[in-house]
Amino acid sequence: MSFLSREATVAKPGFNRWFVPPAAIAVHMCIGQVYSFSVFKKPLALLGGSWSEANVGVAYSIALVMLGLSAALFGKWVEHSGPRKTMLVSAVCFCGGLLISALAVKLKLLWLLYVGYGLVGGVGLGLGYIAPVSTLMKWFPDRPGMATGMAIMGFGGGALIGGPLAQELMKTYAGIDAAGAQMALIIMAGLYAVSMLFGAGIVRVPAPGWKPDGWQPHAAHGLPEGTVSVSVDTAWKTPQFWLLWVVLCMNVSAGIGILGQASPMIQDMFKVTPAAAAGFVGLLSIANLAGRFLWSSASDLTGRKGIYCVYFLLGAALYALVPWTQGKGSVLLFVAVTTVIISMYGGGFATVPAYLRDLFGSYQVGAIHGRLITAWSMAAVIGPQLVDRISEAKKAAGVPPAQAYNSTFYLMVGLLMVGLIANLLVRPVDAKYHLKKSDPA
Repeated sequence: MSFLSREATVAKPGFNRWFVPPAAIAVHMCIGQVYSFSVFKKPLALLGGSWSEANVGVAYSIALVMLGLSAALFGKWVEHSGPRKTMLVSAVCFCGGLLISALAVKLKLLWLLYVGYGLVGGVGLGLGYIAPVSTLMKWFPDRPGMATGMAIMGFGGGALIGGPLAQELMKTYAGIDAAGAQMALIIMAGLYAVSMLFGAGIVRVPAPGWKPDGWQPHAAHGLPEGTVSVSVDTAWKTPQFWLLWVVLCMNVSAGIGILGQASPMIQDMFKVTPAAAAGFVGLLSIANLAGRFLWSSASDLTGRKGIYCVYFLLGAALYALVPWTQGKGSVLLFVAVTTVIISMYGGGFATVPAYLRDLFGSYQVGAIHGRLITAWSMAAVIGPQLVDRISEAKKAAGVPPAQAYNSTFYLMVGLLMVGLIANLLVRPVDAKYHLKKSDPA
């Protein structure tokens, strides 16, 4: 068990910090499979009964709710136990959840899918999500925006592998059950376990007091690094925390609805094949991945508040254009617009840890981030369920499937405007919340 302890992961002098990003990506690329869950919706709906696309989609929402809740509940434990032990527990929960989901398909028990993919797998998502973020921020205090982009871009790219892989496996094992979904889930669990254990094995944390050669702490769009700190329990009580909570919730709600319904949406709107829809899911994954690194890196130059204004204003304009692209019958324009939208959705995820660092300092920033992504839990309910339920209601009312999603896009514009207002209200944290030298660590 000493191999799993935090002490066993402390890097020796001379360790190259650029070996750490591959460990983070090895975990995040696996748990990011959740973004490709929509490719399972239509196959699982073939089971009939209560297995409708909307009901299957509830598992996706539960998983993301559990991501936020587990990150909030176990944030302090993650900081104390270290990334290796956390990544191992994440692998057990996430891959175990996929296996339970395969059993749910075999037994045709929808509630078991909710338990496996949603509850158990969701805990794996939360633990696997925050450990690499916290670790890489400690390795790159000189470039916090870029660091969080590296830590989180793998998660955004998960569907790049997960979508096509699941589609190919279901095609290979079609005819066994639900178009091969059971075997696809089993095989993916095995492959992901190998990758996540690899990441857990090579990850390291910096020694106490370590800093990059030649780097001196300085103010960068917020508090001077190392001079002001706010504890996680105090940050929870500040208005800045809750304003950022709204910022993240609105940004995620707007983007996650498209990701959760991406495959059925493009099939309904433009009559493309399931294989082409899986490719669309993969393309959105590339945009999600690239946006997390590029937009968050840009925030080191523009500041976090400025980059979030771009996310909200440009995102709202593009959402308003989506129904127009459908009316024109241009799948190319639709793909282009949604690709930019999802890049900013990913950028919002990657920028928020650096935003927290600017406001609250680096002390316990991983645990603060864990609590903040409860906003993701709320967004996981708001976004996908709005898109799923409203589009289903429109179809039931006789609206053509190609036009059933239009009203939801305008609703997303409103959500982004709420996020913009919250972002503009963010101010530096009052000195009364700062950690005093006499306070216990």
